[in-house]
Amino acid sequence: MDEDLLLLIISSPSGAGKTTLTRDLLERHPALAFSVSHTTRKPRDGEVSGRDYHFVDRATFDSLVERKAFAEWAEVHGNRYGTALSEIERCRDEGKRGIVFDIDYQGAAQIKAARSDAVGVFVLPPSMGELKERLQRRASDDADTIERRFKNAKREIEHYGEFDYVIVNDDLEQAKARLNAIVLAEQSRRERMAGRAKDLLQASRDD
Repeated sequence: MDEDLLLLIISSPSGAGKTTLTRDLLERHPALAFSVSHTTRKPRDGEVSGRDYHFVDRATFDSLVERKAFAEWAEVHGNRYGTALSEIERCRDEGKRGIVFDIDYQGAAQIKAARSDAVGVFVLPPSMGELKERLQRRASDDADTIERRFKNAKREIEHYGEFDYVIVNDDLEQAKARLNAIVLAEQSRRERMAGRAKDLLQASRDD
């Protein structure tokens, strides 16, 4: 992958709002591509295979693991999630300036181990009480799933220190603005703009 390509990881406990924030970010930045993960979980209402996730059965997922087709993968809440290497290649081939990963802290660690310049953003809920209420409002999840996700939230939040930025999603519009500001700042890093500066210098020598 090109060194000036922004690899942006967005993680959070279930219910903290990372999906809403990610969708808003992609609308603001057409030059960013969304990395569509593979998962063994069932689709929720409104989710479309190939857009939100590549929904596959466990046998298919395990086959992809054996073929080393994933850049990262992990088991979360009893389901498996993974980022296919082909998905990253697709985003690069489309000429995008960055790739957005909606993955958990385990996947984030694997991406950051492979690319030290990857940028991690962790989204926190305003409180644990509010998080539980948000999970309960999800009509697609049964009571056992809600309880499992809530219990796992504390363990996930314990990994906030592995990320570069933390956003508290207590005000959705402010959270959107903060995430947008992070992207604008990261796109302007000297390392990512070096190629453009060198092109200008080369052009001046050619004149």
